[in-house]
Amino acid sequence: MNLGELGSFLYDQPLLALTIAAILLAVLAGMVSANRPQLGHGLRNTAYLGLGGAALLTVTQVALHNTHSEAALWLDGTRPASVEGNETVISQRADGHFWVEAQLNGTPVEFLVDTGATYTGVSAATAERAGLMPEEGTEGMVLDTANGPIVARKATAGSLRFGGIDAKGLTVAIAPDTESDINVIGMNLLSQLASWRVEDNRLILLPHGDCESATRNLGTAKVRPWDCAKP
Repeated sequence: MNLGELGSFLYDQPLLALTIAAILLAVLAGMVSANRPQLGHGLRNTAYLGLGGAALLTVTQVALHNTHSEAALWLDGTRPASVEGNETVISQRADGHFWVEAQLNGTPVEFLVDTGATYTGVSAATAERAGLMPEEGTEGMVLDTANGPIVARKATAGSLRFGGIDAKGLTVAIAPDTESDINVIGMNLLSQLASWRVEDNRLILLPHGDCESATRNLGTAKVRPWDCAKP
């Protein structure tokens, strides 16, 4: 292996390169410390920092690859959706679910995309932050949850935006104060899309207006199509 190949190899292995550099610095520190103690001390401390950084990065990398570890869940935070062409893409988190950072009435809110939920729902605290007001003169909405049926209050969101999705006038269920603080995007939003599907641990959402793309994906088992907007 020549120097060029070695350099290319180390460039592709930054943790190994950092570890080797730190070890070389430690060796150099030992060589010069007798004649130049201050320089040797500085090089030795730099080497220790390099080795410590390499160790921390290695632990982080291992934790992220172990998707069931608490560290992986803590490090893998909720992110905004990305837009690829005309599709909105939400990556699967380490817990196996699809979470997205959205804007509810302009307020940043973390949502779990839940295909088993009939309605989009938020906690009472989230509703207050986003300025959602329960509708007057309407009966509560009975919703089935993991803890049994609950009575939620009905509200209408001015907007719920993430990626290329912008739902306006969306019915939202406000959970009682005693319920979980998890906010969910339910089927009353997903059913407004042209299609949605799961592909390579990514949830791909297609808004209305592109029937060609929705039809093109009908042959795969993972596609869940809905009616396309008619021209």
